[in-house]
Amino acid sequence: MGIQGLLGRKIGMTTHYRENGVAIPVTAIEVGPCVVTQVKTSARDGYEAVQVGFLPATMLNKPAAGHLERSGGKFRHLQEFKATDLGDFEVGQEIKADVFTAGDTIKVVGRSKGRGFAGNVKRHGFRGGPKTHGQSDRHRAPGSIGAGTSPGRVWPGTRMAGHYGNTKVTVRGLTVVLADAERSLVLIKGAIPGHANGIVQVQKQRSY
Repeated sequence: MGIQGLLGRKIGMTTHYRENGVAIPVTAIEVGPCVVTQVKTSARDGYEAVQVGFLPATMLNKPAAGHLERSGGKFRHLQEFKATDLGDFEVGQEIKADVFTAGDTIKVVGRSKGRGFAGNVKRHGFRGGPKTHGQSDRHRAPGSIGAGTSPGRVWPGTRMAGHYGNTKVTVRGLTVVLADAERSLVLIKGAIPGHANGIVQVQKQRSY
C-alpha cells in the first residue's frame, strides 16, 4: 500500500528472540488500525496525502465531528502521511499494521518524557562546581552566564535551568523486527521517545 506511515501507541520495551536464539531489544507499538478520514489531492489541496484517524474519541466539537462524519467514526488523533497511489484509498477505509514488513527502515516521531523544571546538571549534563576548598553551595550551580560590561546581557540560548523534556523528538534509522496485522503490533529494534501509551508516528524512511 502506498501510504508512508501510520499512527501508533507505544506499549513498552521487551526482548524478541530470533529462531537462532539471538536476543533483540525491541519496542512494541500498537500501530493502528487507522481509518482514512480525508484524501488530499494535488488538484484540490496542492499536494497529495492521506489523513488518518487513530483511537476513538468520546467528545468532539461540531467542526471536528462534521469533518469526520464521512469516515463513520470519531477519532482522538488525526495525522497526514504522504501517499503514492491515492486511488487505493477512500474515506472510511481501515489501514492495518501490514503496511510495514520486517526489515523496513523507519523513523519514529514522538514526544519525549516530560521531566518538569530541571537544573543545569540534569538538563544539560553540566559538571557542577568544585566539591572541596570551602565550596558549600556551588556543587550544582551553573557558573558564569556571561561577561559584565560587554555584552552586559545574557545571550539568547544560553544553557540554563528550565523546562526539561516534553518536546518533539524524531529517531531515524530504526528497523522493523516484526509486523503483526492481526494484533496491530509492530516490534521496532531499539528505543523510541515517549512514555508508555504515548502517541507516536511510525513512518517509512528511505534507506541509503
